[in-house]
Amino acid sequence: MDRENEPNGRSYLTLFQNRWRDHDQFDRTQAVAEVGRAGLLGAAAAKALEAVAPQTVNAQDVLTVKGGRLHDVHQSLGNWIFLAPTKLGGGTHAVDLGSGKTLAWIAYWNYGDTCPISHHLAAYPSPDPYKGFEFVNSTQGGDNIMVYGLPTRIKKLGLLERTGEGNHIYRVKFDGVQMELVEDIAESTGIGLGVHTVIYPDANGFAAADGQKDVAAFFNRAKGDEKTKVQMAFRTDWEGKDKSSLSHTWIKGGTLRLTRLVQPPETGKFDLEGVKGNKINWEMVPMGEMLVEHSQIPGPSPETLSGLDAVIHHPNNRWSALIVRMLGAAIIIDRTTWEPVTCLHTPEGSPGNLPIKKVASGPDAWEIKFEDVKCVAHEAGFNPDGRFFTMMNNIEQNNMAVFDTSDADPRKWRKITFVRDSTWVGKFPSPFHLCFSMDGSKMFVSVLYPKPQDSACYVVDTKTWKVIKKFERIGPDCQTMAVTYDGKYVLQIFSGFQRMSSGVFIFTQDTLEPVGYMPNFGGHHDCVIVPTKTEHLLNSRCTTL
Repeated sequence: MDRENEPNGRSYLTLFQNRWRDHDQFDRTQAVAEVGRAGLLGAAAAKALEAVAPQTVNAQDVLTVKGGRLHDVHQSLGNWIFLAPTKLGGGTHAVDLGSGKTLAWIAYWNYGDTCPISHHLAAYPSPDPYKGFEFVNSTQGGDNIMVYGLPTRIKKLGLLERTGEGNHIYRVKFDGVQMELVEDIAESTGIGLGVHTVIYPDANGFAAADGQKDVAAFFNRAKGDEKTKVQMAFRTDWEGKDKSSLSHTWIKGGTLRLTRLVQPPETGKFDLEGVKGNKINWEMVPMGEMLVEHSQIPGPSPETLSGLDAVIHHPNNRWSALIVRMLGAAIIIDRTTWEPVTCLHTPEGSPGNLPIKKVASGPDAWEIKFEDVKCVAHEAGFNPDGRFFTMMNNIEQNNMAVFDTSDADPRKWRKITFVRDSTWVGKFPSPFHLCFSMDGSKMFVSVLYPKPQDSACYVVDTKTWKVIKKFERIGPDCQTMAVTYDGKYVLQIFSGFQRMSSGVFIFTQDTLEPVGYMPNFGGHHDCVIVPTKTEHLLNSRCTTL
């Protein structure tokens, strides 16, 4: 019914709402009669409703629901908003830890994305997240949907074509009531990246990367209706010394070339949306780097792949680390000059600091020589005060390299030890994601087991770099962790490999006691607690992956 045809310009819903709002008692019979008189119900329908309508409800029987016993339990977790992407669910939702309610959610299907694999996210700080906050959310798509073994017809139906290629970077706003898609940053800038997003320590921008393209980009923080701008972008390309086969391409060493990408002046946009720029057709799953070496991930240029899929930031807000998986390396960028400074090399038995040489201008390019590559690496992080950096050496070595990063000159950062565990032998179980306690005294490490086994979370003492606690058999596919910024709780998300059980395991940060499980619906791959202060970013999706 059109509003101009409604009685007095009011809908029947408005009549009910006003009746409820204006009186402590709600007389359903009278309201039904009013609706009937307004002509909104047929006479027979109105009569039927009157017959079943309850009598007047007394004021003491009207309860405004604010909680209950379960609400009291949630209150102990604190008033924090827990944000998580649903990955194959195609969106993201925000949960109020203090009440257990989902405050709001968004589904990117509704905006025309036919294959939105909601991947990684990071939230900007807000003094009162309940009144509003913004976050950036990368998405995958295209052939990435095929890696889960789903009996899906999505490719056959053409849903992976232009609208389903993925690599969107969505900027989303929660206004205190609902989530709204504010901007597709990939469309605004021409750079589509589908993996990690990390906020700058000063909250004035963010970085994102994509290991299928070997591209990392740095963006400003747009406000309101503004469009996001690219501050700088880089691509890495690998050239192995031994080109006889893919299996020898990386392990026997070679040269990594870092190139500054230039924005075309004619269009003002890069040409890297969707699948443009992909070297491989789908991402390397955790511990899946060997699939490239064994020719099991096809693509236009797997032999040049370096696996640049993340950027993290040193707490001093000057240095950023480009994480290069295939080489076990982190290129340190000076964001005041946009110049690379050095390259940290994480494998045990390899030099910890490799020099970078500029080899070209217009566009600028630099090269790093690797004598060999003893192992691949994956996730990484700086501790909250910036004195240490750690990165996972996976598959061949299965440990975590720890660097002393306290010197003002990154070229003097040095490997000092390795985090090990007797169970980390062979490909699995393997250290995966990490975060630190608020005071930096502990490092929490998710430990991945192969499907369908349950994964774990280990606690490391950062004075000794020894494992001091293990939470085993949490759930399948443990991913990222988040700490409440009051220093009370750690939340370990597990995604169930997209089709199995998923949820959040909670334990106390200081006493390391299990609290229990919280349901999280969908195959969650990442999580963040929305910061309320800029300094909270040092324990958020900024310094760690």
